[in-house]
Amino acid sequence: MDTILALGLALVPFMLTILFVVFFLIGAHKVLLGDKSMHPDAKLPRKLILLLLYIVGLIAIAIALPVTESTRNQVISLIGILLSGVIAFSSTTIVANVMAGIVLRFTKPFRTGDFIRVEGYFGRVTEKGLFDTEIQTEQRELIAFTNSYLTSHPLQVVRSSGTIISASLSLGYDVHHDRIDTLLLKAAESSELSDPFVQIIELGDHAITYRVSGLLTEVKSMISARSRLYANILDVLHDDKIEIVSPGFMNQRKLPDDMVVLPAKARAKVKVKVKEDEKLPEDLIFDKAEQAETKERSEQELLKQIGQLEIDLKAAEGDKKVSIQNQLTATQEALAILQAPEIIDEDRPSTDKTD
Repeated sequence: MDTILALGLALVPFMLTILFVVFFLIGAHKVLLGDKSMHPDAKLPRKLILLLLYIVGLIAIAIALPVTESTRNQVISLIGILLSGVIAFSSTTIVANVMAGIVLRFTKPFRTGDFIRVEGYFGRVTEKGLFDTEIQTEQRELIAFTNSYLTSHPLQVVRSSGTIISASLSLGYDVHHDRIDTLLLKAAESSELSDPFVQIIELGDHAITYRVSGLLTEVKSMISARSRLYANILDVLHDDKIEIVSPGFMNQRKLPDDMVVLPAKARAKVKVKVKEDEKLPEDLIFDKAEQAETKERSEQELLKQIGQLEIDLKAAEGDKKVSIQNQLTATQEALAILQAPEIIDEDRPSTDKTD
């Protein structure tokens, strides 16, 4: 009887520790992740905190085990070995991508919808996951990069405030560069580029290489803007009777000395006004990236509205409080619908780009 009583008394601290850890973790889970309207990006650091609390709780239970001191130390050592093994394994496994994903979440080098270039791949970001990041290329293809790949390779991000659009071409020494500068600046201005400028890149053996550049503030139309710049360069140079060919080109037959190589102009070019509802190539090429960016912006706007409504609700009284509560509920429902998981995406690539 005394043995049973002693065993029961020895188990009391252990059982109390288990109960305390369980209720503490349940409370921590509700405090950290109980708000369903929280943006997924904001949940990540809270999940990490909760994971650390689980580890601390496990160690606390191990310390409270009703065993000998040596056995207890062995259990704690085993937990430490397991954690060390996971960290060591992270350099070449999924954990490495998770850690890289955490780094990208905190540093935020790019956002959903941004144009990025990495190792020769260029496109708009459509999805930022904990394990990988997906972009949509100019060919409308989807490419998934592991997060560890992005953190270990140079990453170029097009600034949302604007980007430089450029075009390079070679012209002969028989045309003065002041004349070329004027025409290229005219082409850039016709392409709706801000603050255009012209540079002489190279003085070659047979030709001068020029580069005309300008600032494009609407980066979503980058592809169309570049094509428009090329077309305007052709128009202004051809209209001014300037050949866009290298003086060192070779023909298979004798040409008259006064013959110039210019395309025949069938008729005067008529500028057609772009309709408001007319779609650009980018609307088709980057459709998923555009949808992802729109969704993320809508989520951020709804979260901002929810935060303001919660502040107003605390200060409101009577009928106004009821009205604000109804608005808050409707906004939270709209956010829940927006954040609801989508049906399996058939466009999702089956393989990822890895190291």
